[in-house]
Amino acid sequence: MIPLLATIFRAASLGALAATGFGVLFNAAPRPLAFCAAGGALALAVRTALLGHGVSLEAATFLAAVTVTLFAAGLCRQRLGSNATAVAVAACIPMVPGAFFARSLLGLFALTAPDVLPLDQSFTDTVVSMLRVVFTVGGIGAGIALPLAVLRRCEF
Repeated sequence: MIPLLATIFRAASLGALAATGFGVLFNAAPRPLAFCAAGGALALAVRTALLGHGVSLEAATFLAAVTVTLFAAGLCRQRLGSNATAVAVAACIPMVPGAFFARSLLGLFALTAPDVLPLDQSFTDTVVSMLRVVFTVGGIGAGIALPLAVLRRCEF
């Protein structure tokens, strides 16, 4: 239990830092940056906790995105107004699986090389990595869009 809590704390800390950086890229004011940090910490904490309990990466990312969007809709909307959507997006971007994306791109480059030795294994690994990226990014998008569609609030 203690190693999982340490992993969750580390992920939350790094998620807060990354989400703050994305908030800066989105030109957020200083006050919404604190909400970006809180949302990023919440997103990666929820995803890491779910991964630690055996949930798949795609499902954990979807549930974390839903949690962060509800956080932005519930707590940030009154204080931030229209910036709540930007907070939700900036908080969810750190969940994009960069390692799988890099692995899929390197696999594509390896498949186009003149001497591909185990073609079946290289192709399978590349396609699996690409599908994990696509489904994870789709989970982020659905996790942000579905709560917003259910809430149907003009001010969000």
